[in-house]
Amino acid sequence: MHFTSEKRFDDGVLERAFTLDEIPGFLWTPESVTATTPLILMGHPGGLSRMYPRLAARARHTVSAGFAAATIELPGCEGRPCSADSLRARGEMQRALAAGEPVTPEVIDRLILPLAEQAVPEWQALLDAGLELPGIGGPAGYAGGFISIGLRMALLEPRIAAATLFAGSFVPRSMLEEARQVEIPLLVLLQWDDEGNDRQLALDLFDAFGSKEKALHANLGGHTGVPESEGDDVTRFFTRHLK
Repeated sequence: MHFTSEKRFDDGVLERAFTLDEIPGFLWTPESVTATTPLILMGHPGGLSRMYPRLAARARHTVSAGFAAATIELPGCEGRPCSADSLRARGEMQRALAAGEPVTPEVIDRLILPLAEQAVPEWQALLDAGLELPGIGGPAGYAGGFISIGLRMALLEPRIAAATLFAGSFVPRSMLEEARQVEIPLLVLLQWDDEGNDRQLALDLFDAFGSKEKALHANLGGHTGVPESEGDDVTRFFTRHLK
């Protein structure tokens, strides 16, 4: 993790930009950290520059509750390489949504499965680097972003002790079987009127999760209409399970 710049906010949150194996990212920490400060990985749908205002707000809220937060750019975004087939699948998805048509399972598989295969090891590398920093320790959490990436992290990464997932992105049907193997505590946020989400598949996925402790918060509104109060619920969820 090579730090490239830093900024200190008025509320005492320290933000540091970094690169990790040439992947850009951000780390947010309190002014003073202890060896028990848990780390939360902040997922997002890609495009750090575009997502920065929302990510920074989420991270500062998270840090104010005594956590550290970190994120990296996703494959295929802002200059990162993307396969030709993934680009075609992304275009096919965008055309279907613009026409008000369903996105086919075949397109979802071509778009999401390669993304998860590449992104999950990168987020695990971020976890490796973050937990090596002074004052940051486990257990760790995962919050937001593509639900398929969060699902894989919850399943494959033993250092992730709890996760909050946003049911706002397409999920390959094959991942329902993976969901049955997830056992960590989960909080899933669902926007009931999300125009780009398959609501029934989101409900099927939640039902499939094998966790003994899981909660679904469904709110009226579109993709970006998650109520601010959910941020407090997410903080309380991580406080219960990471502290």
